[in-house]
Amino acid sequence: MKILLKNGRLIDPIGEIDTVTDVLIIDGIIQKISQNLSVTKEDKSIDLTGKIISPGFIDMHVHLREPGFEHKETIESGSRAAASGGFTSVCCMPNTNPVIDDPSVIKWIQQCSLKVDDGIVDVYPIAAITKGREGKELAPMMELAEAGALAFSDDGSPVENAEVMRRALEYASMIDKPIIQHAEELSMAKGGVMNEGYVSTLLGMQPIPSIAEEIMISRDLHISQYTKAQYHAAHISTAGSVELLRSAKKKNLRVSCEVTPHHFSLTDNAVRSFDTNTKMNPPLRSHEDVEAVKEGLRDGTIDVIATDHAPHSFDEKQVEFLYAPFGIVGLETAVGLAITELIHTKILTPKQLIEKFSVNPRNILHLPRINIQEGEPANLTFLDFMQEWIVDINNFQSKSKNSPFHGWKLKGKAIGIINKGKMKLFP
Repeated sequence: MKILLKNGRLIDPIGEIDTVTDVLIIDGIIQKISQNLSVTKEDKSIDLTGKIISPGFIDMHVHLREPGFEHKETIESGSRAAASGGFTSVCCMPNTNPVIDDPSVIKWIQQCSLKVDDGIVDVYPIAAITKGREGKELAPMMELAEAGALAFSDDGSPVENAEVMRRALEYASMIDKPIIQHAEELSMAKGGVMNEGYVSTLLGMQPIPSIAEEIMISRDLHISQYTKAQYHAAHISTAGSVELLRSAKKKNLRVSCEVTPHHFSLTDNAVRSFDTNTKMNPPLRSHEDVEAVKEGLRDGTIDVIATDHAPHSFDEKQVEFLYAPFGIVGLETAVGLAITELIHTKILTPKQLIEKFSVNPRNILHLPRINIQEGEPANLTFLDFMQEWIVDINNFQSKSKNSPFHGWKLKGKAIGIINKGKMKLFP
């Protein structure tokens, strides 16, 4: 297959490239990068005038639900949603049934992912830190890493026991893998359904205080410093968390963090609607927290934008707010929200956005760099910063539709991907 990308703005942070050019790809390999390449009859020519060619995006925090919860999502539907959202790779979290705490589960997920569109989206399993995600006994981390686990996390459940966290960090450092923590002090957050603040008081909702997240991150940073191990804080949401990570980085600790699009696009004021699609964990926070998150993105404190894509069926979410499960889908709205909320408001430059969706997560997970050079495999995402579109959950590829952004008008979209010699384009 010969593909000629015409007149695209190629932005490659690793190669320090930002130029309008043509790219010729043959059988998945970049053959030529040059201006004014001529089109032959054999070429599939794609006009990308005014569009951006970027290293392929990766979402390092996705719940594909399979095995065990196929009524919410499957590896197939989740992979299609990822492609539709502009991602060439995703990392799936271990809160499945059975839990990803055995190498056989990793192998099964890897085999299933290759059957979806011939594997255009790479699926990388993240294994559990502890057996059954119960926080008591370490999972067989060495064997899981050998099977293909990129990192370890009990996501959805924090590792509460400090000694278990210490040992996890020590073992992970032996194989140079990050520990990813769902930071939550459960004794303070138990029973909570939304952010503690004016809105929770007004609505009479059981709160989750910001300090519950910050205490756990503070503890973990001390352990990370002691063990000199690599630590990643998942979906941070508070001003205090941003400041803790900022200070840790100034000390040159091996720490990183991510934020979700819903935590920089919404505040806890959205919960006034009682829409269960505004219920997530960590919860939507205050306006001040959102502004701190945006500043953390701007100054580089926050390394990664990840979705925490958490599918739930319609019936599960169609209950009273108190009883609804936490979480929303995010793969198909993440890029649009990021461009709308961060690029057009000049919080991030295009290069910074690409770093947070592609370069930084791959560095954190020790994945090979995507080099946009002649002779290298083409792993690319195409972006249109100016395309306006309305979010319609009925058009989602995801099996679940639990999004608070239905009907939102966004400006900016992923319009296609290339990976493993295959291409998908989206209107």
